[in-house]
Amino acid sequence: MSAARSPQGARAALALEGELTIYGAAELQTRLVAALADAPEGLDIDLAGVTELDSAGVQLLMATHRAARASGRTVTLRAPSDAVRDVIELFDLASFFDIATAASPQGEPA
Repeated sequence: MSAARSPQGARAALALEGELTIYGAAELQTRLVAALADAPEGLDIDLAGVTELDSAGVQLLMATHRAARASGRTVTLRAPSDAVRDVIELFDLASFFDIATAASPQGEPA
């Protein structure tokens, strides 16, 4: 799993690539927490490059979403790949997440 991060004014953007699975969840959690901390309004997570998503990855996205809401911010999932869309549909989470079909601008490596 690789992540590229870029600030967008009051929002931050994080573009993820590769597998969003239990094997990289702990490392990615640190990056998501840091990105959210630097974003007064919220975080855009670009999922266009995600090739696999498991339940640990879903839990991580849900925890990030909940943490943002608890602090008055938002998390938007942008351009989810087919793999991500399939899992979101499987778990019936489309109404839980804010999902945008357009990707956010590419960031610099985090």
